[in-house]
Amino acid sequence: MSAVRDQQEGWVITDRRQEIDEPSLYKVLLHNDDYTTMDFVVRILEDIFHKSTAEATQIMLNIHNKGIGVAGVYTRDIADTKVAVVHEMARQNEYPLRCSIEQA
Repeated sequence: MSAVRDQQEGWVITDRRQEIDEPSLYKVLLHNDDYTTMDFVVRILEDIFHKSTAEATQIMLNIHNKGIGVAGVYTRDIADTKVAVVHEMARQNEYPLRCSIEQA
């Protein structure tokens, strides 16, 4: 709120709040495959998504059992960056690990 001086009446209180839209959030998904090792997926989750070993292991098992799992939820720019980093790290280690995003 702000106060504005009115010449005739004195002070007038006006409400100048602006609506700020929260950015959309996106789930970063890791996809199961028959070649990427479980240890590598845990390492990805620890190094890129900053998960504890216990949490990374649980997510990895979810990916292994269900075919897909959520590594984290982020704004679009951060999610895109995480996907690019996962793909680059997988490529460097010669794994076909796929990572994608979907709106949360």
